[in-house]
Amino acid sequence: MSGLPTLGDLAWAPALDHPELLAAPVRDALRAWAAQDGRVAGQVAVAEIDPDHADTATLNDVHGLPPEASANCVVVAGRRGDVERIAACVVTATTFADVNTRVRKLLDARKASFLPMDRATTESGMEYGGITPVGLPAGWRVLVDARLAEPGAPALMGSGVRRSKLLMPGELLCAMPGVEVVEGLGIER
Repeated sequence: MSGLPTLGDLAWAPALDHPELLAAPVRDALRAWAAQDGRVAGQVAVAEIDPDHADTATLNDVHGLPPEASANCVVVAGRRGDVERIAACVVTATTFADVNTRVRKLLDARKASFLPMDRATTESGMEYGGITPVGLPAGWRVLVDARLAEPGAPALMGSGVRRSKLLMPGELLCAMPGVEVVEGLGIER
């Protein structure tokens, strides 16, 4: 995928040209990433949406978006003894993150569960329903399902705020600094 991606009936524009549509950590991370990778400026798009449509199923219905294009990001905490490890897991909307087996093992934890919403939003600096793998805290792992690395796979995801969405080639997301591409991270629904 080259050039600015488009999908559905949303008005896509270069994300770096619209910092007002991005949470501060997302904006800062995109700027830093673009300084390292020239593809970011031309291949990461943002579109403003109605915040009431931020939920994946609603967004897809309202804007004619294919569910397989959506990349859901969930934040998981795993614990072994007194050590907590946090990871953002990015999977397609047609799958769900294998938290109890795959993610738990990747975190080397006895137990893994979703990070409580208040912690996830406070620590990420992002809004609930808009959490994205771009701009997360440095200590968090970013695990991305290998399906998103397939050529031509789009990655439609949160922008850190509920009033917009990011879109980029999945291959570019998988090349983001710190991303770990994981086979079998998502399980079919």
